[in-house]
Amino acid sequence: MTGNPRERSLLERILYTILALALIVLGFFFLAAALVAGGILAAVILIRFWWLQRKLRTAAEEEFVAAEYTVVERESQAGPRLPPDSRESMKPPMDPVRGRASNGVDADERR
Repeated sequence: MTGNPRERSLLERILYTILALALIVLGFFFLAAALVAGGILAAVILIRFWWLQRKLRTAAEEEFVAAEYTVVERESQAGPRLPPDSRESMKPPMDPVRGRASNGVDADERR
């Protein structure tokens, strides 16, 4: 057997042709299987990204409360809001036993 195809016998040429066709068909099936597997993998990855994006969008929408509101403008008041005598009533009451305010500060210290 030499490398020259013309010197090969007819049986040899038929066998090599069948072998070449078998390899081409086998290669075609492997290519088809690889393309199908790649398509399935791409579909799974895209579905996963879509699912994560959907979850993040849902979480972002639930984070804020949407409501309608109306801005009410108040009139400005010229004078003080509390009358002068009400400031005395805001002081803590005196504890009669200890002689100090109920918050622990002596009556002398408050003045």
